[in-house]
Amino acid sequence: MSNAPGLVSPSTPCFRGRDLAPSGLVRSGLFMVARNARRAPLRCCAPTVGGGVEDHVLGAAATSSKPRLPRVVGMGSKLVGCGSAVPKLTISNDDLSQIVETSDEWISVRTGIGNRRGLTGNETLSGLAVEAAKGALQKAQVEPDDVDLEIMCTSTPDDLFGCGARVQRDLGCKNAWAFDATAACSGFVVGLVTATRFIKGGGFQNVLVIGADALSRYVDWTDRGTCILFGDAAGAVLVQACSSEEDGLLGFDFHSDGHGQKHLNATVKDGETELISNNGAPLFPPKRSSFSCIQMNGKEVFRFAVRCVPQSIEAALLEAGLTSSSIDWLLLHQANQRIIDAVATRLQMPPNKVISNLANYGNTSAASIPLALDEAVRSGKVQAGNTIAAAGFGAGVTWGCAILRWK
Repeated sequence: MSNAPGLVSPSTPCFRGRDLAPSGLVRSGLFMVARNARRAPLRCCAPTVGGGVEDHVLGAAATSSKPRLPRVVGMGSKLVGCGSAVPKLTISNDDLSQIVETSDEWISVRTGIGNRRGLTGNETLSGLAVEAAKGALQKAQVEPDDVDLEIMCTSTPDDLFGCGARVQRDLGCKNAWAFDATAACSGFVVGLVTATRFIKGGGFQNVLVIGADALSRYVDWTDRGTCILFGDAAGAVLVQACSSEEDGLLGFDFHSDGHGQKHLNATVKDGETELISNNGAPLFPPKRSSFSCIQMNGKEVFRFAVRCVPQSIEAALLEAGLTSSSIDWLLLHQANQRIIDAVATRLQMPPNKVISNLANYGNTSAASIPLALDEAVRSGKVQAGNTIAAAGFGAGVTWGCAILRWK
């Protein structure tokens, strides 16, 4: 990909993952650990509603599960199921005009957004992820026990340490390994290609990829430049091993450039905490931290997206041996309708080949692509055998594209 001046620095290497192996044991007052870990398993004592103790053996499901099939490497990957979920609360442009100085016309003209969804009450991001994943499993006709890996793509987990394992637990995928992946609005495409690498190089059979974000938690609701953009949602796909002839990942291209972090971020900020100094020694305890609201330079993000995203799509198409005329559907991260239109124009894609549900949900970060894909599949727009150019871009900055064949 030729580098353009401006936000993108001269060196923007692609990435490849490496195998990870768990190691070590944990010991704290919450756990009872025997000296011989092979004879006495790690146990977690959790209080129950009735005041007793529920003795749950951590890892018991993994040791008692049915034997895995022999791993076969070198397999292709295909998308066989999709699902999505959104919160109940709809926030319209007119609703926002009661909070900040704006109007439905002002928002619609500049962004293409009319509504967005927000978590309320007892709703959680993990809950949305579980609902979306169930839809993908049902459509793929795959049982939770048959899932080998779950990749939770999110920048806004319910827990600082991630919520992939929690989603795995709630889905009942007791044979699956689960982890979180953070790449903001590029997250789902990154997770999707990562899933295919685990299938091809690790012999995994069924990989659940979930994109879910709740950016409403990090929006400054007094800033009309950002609060109008973001919404909450979750989407998921089931990626399954297949023969190399059926391989549904035709090509991909990824990049990152940390020089753009200043234009789109939600950084850690120190809270107000009374600090103690001892004769000039370092202050203690450390300040409590939280994340700031989303900060964005809209003009720079727009310039970056309309320049770099078409280049990435063209690079992925070149790897796939295809041209833009071969694409049945252009599916971009749903950030702004102006960006979507500008990228489509540069690729000479007609409007009737562009998937967009931005007007209904706003920018849902890692959820936007699987959410739009699920709606397009279930409405009959995307058909078996269709070729899709899916591209994500966002904070980091990161961006990339995957050329896919649906089933």
